[in-house]
Amino acid sequence: MKLPFVAMIAGLSAVTLTGLLVTRWAPAAPDAEASALSEIAIHDELVAYLRELDSPVPERPPVHPALALYNAEAIIPPQCYTRTEGQHNPCYVCHQDEMRGRENRMNDGVLQRQYQFSEVGLKNHWRNLFEDRSERVAAITDEEILAWIGQDNYSELAPRLVEADFKGWIPDLKDLDRGAAAFDEEGFARDGSGWVAFNYKPMPSTFWPTNGSTDDVMIRLAPEMRRRADGTESRDVYRANLAILEATIKGLDEVTTHPIDETLIGVDLDEDGILGEARVVRRTDAYVGEATGWFRQEWLYPLGTEFLHTVRYVGIAEDGTIGPSRRMKEVRYMRKHYVLPHFSLYNAYLEEGYAKEAGYLPGYIDQGPHGLDNEMGWLIQGFIEDRRGRLRASTYEENLFCMGCHTSVGSTIDKVYSFARKVDGASGWGYIELHGMPDAPNRGEPRGEIATYLQRAGGGGEFRSNPEMQARWFDADGRVDLARVAAAPDVYTLITPSRERALELNKAYRVLVDDQDYIYGRDASVVPPANVYRQVDPESVPTLPEERAWRWDIRLDWSGPSGSASR
Repeated sequence: MKLPFVAMIAGLSAVTLTGLLVTRWAPAAPDAEASALSEIAIHDELVAYLRELDSPVPERPPVHPALALYNAEAIIPPQCYTRTEGQHNPCYVCHQDEMRGRENRMNDGVLQRQYQFSEVGLKNHWRNLFEDRSERVAAITDEEILAWIGQDNYSELAPRLVEADFKGWIPDLKDLDRGAAAFDEEGFARDGSGWVAFNYKPMPSTFWPTNGSTDDVMIRLAPEMRRRADGTESRDVYRANLAILEATIKGLDEVTTHPIDETLIGVDLDEDGILGEARVVRRTDAYVGEATGWFRQEWLYPLGTEFLHTVRYVGIAEDGTIGPSRRMKEVRYMRKHYVLPHFSLYNAYLEEGYAKEAGYLPGYIDQGPHGLDNEMGWLIQGFIEDRRGRLRASTYEENLFCMGCHTSVGSTIDKVYSFARKVDGASGWGYIELHGMPDAPNRGEPRGEIATYLQRAGGGGEFRSNPEMQARWFDADGRVDLARVAAAPDVYTLITPSRERALELNKAYRVLVDDQDYIYGRDASVVPPANVYRQVDPESVPTLPEERAWRWDIRLDWSGPSGSASR
């Protein structure tokens, strides 16, 4: 959302804040030292402080967090500064006009064709993109980086947060560093925490392993969604409500499920006229168990829904297999702490548009240790590596980086990317696994999503700076070799890097961790990508013609021969 207060102080956010560098950030000093300190921007002081931090909870500066910002438009990710050159369009996977009936009314499809930035946003503040890390990357040996990514930095986070009296959400899923081993064959966490892993297709192309990171996502529904009407825990109730939610978010008439004993719930979920064992849920218009009667509306997550997302290094097994590393770069968390119906969300989107037109810069409700409130129902908070590789709570600006994608883009369903991209039905429950996953097309598309993206984006990522993807899937003239892409057996083959590239990208991110200047960018690049603007001149930059803008549905069609959908 946009708040007038942020607009008023925006002029201060990226300059020296004389007189505000107090307490820890600017201790009392003689006049000469005070004069020197006054020339240091508070965000630089914050970075210096974070480089020395040995606590999981950074202290907050003695000013409103908006006053300490380096980049008041941190919600604009680096990818939005790509040079489209009038022909390459990676932007369509985020920026879409509304689809009939959906809650998302952002209507930002025009951003495929135009660079519509505020005055502040015209400058690309992600200066880490333009840093050449070649020498520093070369100084890290393969053995060093393999040892680094193989370490567990997750398990100690919760007890450290408790010891620090942290008041926000504390990670509560045991053994998550072990990836798939933390879950049973249906995706349920073995520790009984209620978290459930699901298998989904990574978003093009930032979350393709070939571009520097692996990840996983887990969902947890409110306790009432996991209990029978009498309050007793029930795996059957939980399965049923997960299936109903999947149908709700994806617009499915029915969805397959692991077996559900309908006699324990008292609802004929498969609508076969008897209470027995259901393997398909067709009765999807209401939640069951203790959540009977809860508010439900198409395309919306119910109250209390949580998502846990870990961003990891590119793990490399002894046999060279690529997968999530044990070490985590980030732990991200979202919770639906109130639910707005469609008409209220429509008004919120109108307000968003009015505020932008009035020149207000982005601002969100700061809930302190609980993260940022996007004013559309979700609280968002995160943890990120400190200089020693231990996870710590993210700062205000580090959290702000996540807010645009989970508030102000038109392609998401209720501000979430991953769940709408889950493999449909029972076969989609379980830890993420790219082996064997087909390149399913998006709804309404004739060709696989990855093949389509490579054609439209003109490369293996937004910046067209991935030489390995270029060599694998493009011909000498820069055209996608569709036959070669179609012959790839699975998503794993299409979007995972070689061992050499994985090592290089891991080293590049290790350099970022050492610098702790995530507010300047956190892309794992070794050399500056060529196809990125440092400054956008809206009067002169080439933009895309109408015929190169695309309608796109974030949902996937898993109903083909290799898919597993129920429709």
